[in-house]
Amino acid sequence: MVWVTADVHYAQATYYSPSNAEFEDFLPFWEFVAGPINAGTFGPNELDLTFGPEIRYQSVTAGMKQNLPPTDGKQYFGAVRIDGPTEVMTVSLHDVKGDTLFRVSLDPEA
Repeated sequence: MVWVTADVHYAQATYYSPSNAEFEDFLPFWEFVAGPINAGTFGPNELDLTFGPEIRYQSVTAGMKQNLPPTDGKQYFGAVRIDGPTEVMTVSLHDVKGDTLFRVSLDPEA
């Protein structure tokens, strides 16, 4: 299972696993966050530990100045590509220039 979310004003890739969770009766899943592309940048929020989050990438840090303007260049977007023959889904997070900040390929059997 994959969750794609937006409007959190930063970019983040988080993997959730029952082996690290307070609640353990679930299959592992991913959450990808990016956006918005043209608004003040702030975050991150405190993580809820219920599902054992492991941050694999985060574009901002807790000590960063909040509500940075778009002119600071800390704007983000994501892309998803599913390869037809293999059904592998590749998710990538990018900065406003289009540079890839994080990429992961997910096998449908995993």
